[in-house]
Amino acid sequence: MQLPFFLARRFVAGENFSQAVSKVKELNHKGIPVTLDLLGENVTDRDTAEATTLEYCDLLDGIRDEQLDATISIKLTMLGLDIDTGYCRENLHKLLDKAKKLDQFVRIDMEGSDYTQRTLDLFYDARKIYGRHVGIVIQAYLFRSREDIAALVQNGADVRLCKGAYNEPPSLAYKNMSDIRTMFKNYAADLMKFTDNTRIATHDDHLIEWTKRYASENRIPQEKFEFQMLYGLRLSTCEDLVKEGYRVRIYVPYGTMWFPYFSRRLRERKENIWFILRNMFRN
Repeated sequence: MQLPFFLARRFVAGENFSQAVSKVKELNHKGIPVTLDLLGENVTDRDTAEATTLEYCDLLDGIRDEQLDATISIKLTMLGLDIDTGYCRENLHKLLDKAKKLDQFVRIDMEGSDYTQRTLDLFYDARKIYGRHVGIVIQAYLFRSREDIAALVQNGADVRLCKGAYNEPPSLAYKNMSDIRTMFKNYAADLMKFTDNTRIATHDDHLIEWTKRYASENRIPQEKFEFQMLYGLRLSTCEDLVKEGYRVRIYVPYGTMWFPYFSRRLRERKENIWFILRNMFRN
C-alpha cells in the first residue's frame, strides 16, 4: 500500500539526500551532529545491493561536499547479507575503503536476532582493517548482549547502546521494561568505564538522568560518551543537553523506503500515533 510521505515527515528527513541536507544543517547550527541513515532493509538481489553500496559511497561524498557534521549508519541486509555473507563483506569493505579515504565513520546497525552473530562477525573482521572508522550497535534487551558487551569492551569498540527495536521472543530477550533498563545500565556502566566512545541511545528520561548521575559520580568526562536520539523526537531535550555541556547526536533517516521505519516508530510510542492523526487533517 502506498501512503503519502507527509505522514512520515516527523520521523524521516526527506525521500532523498537533497531534501535531508537542510534538516541536517539546522541541527548542526544548534550544535548537534547527526548520523544519516539511508532507509531500507533485506535486499535480495545483487544489483540492488551494489547500487545501495554506491549510494552509501555517494552519501559520504555528499557529507563532505555539503560540509555537514555527520556520519552514516548502515544495515548489512542493504549490502546483501541475505544473499551471501562473503558478498556482503565485499560491499561493506568497499564502503569502508571510501570512509577511510575521507576520514569518515560508518556505524553498522544491529537488525533482528537472526542477524546478530553474522553482524558482529563482519564488524570484528572490518575493525581489524578499518579501526576507528567503523562502529557497532548492541541491543540491551537480548540475553546474549552480556557476553557481546564484554567482548566489545575488551576490543575497545565504538558501541551505540540501545534498548532494542525488534519484536524478539521471550526465549531470546527481556520483555519487562524494568529488566531492560537494568541491563542497559549495566552495559552503559561497563562501556563508559572501559571505552572512550560510548553512545547512549535512548529517549527514556530515567536512563538519561541515570547516565548523567553515573558519569558525575564516577568522574567520567563528558567527552567520553554521547547521547543519541531519533529525528523527530525530543529535540528540546537534545538542545537542553547541549546547553548542559553534553555531547548529543541525532539519528536522521531519509529515503523512499520509509514505511517499515515509520511503522516501528508508531508501535514504540502511542503518543506518536496521535501526533500523526492530528496532522493528517491539517492544511
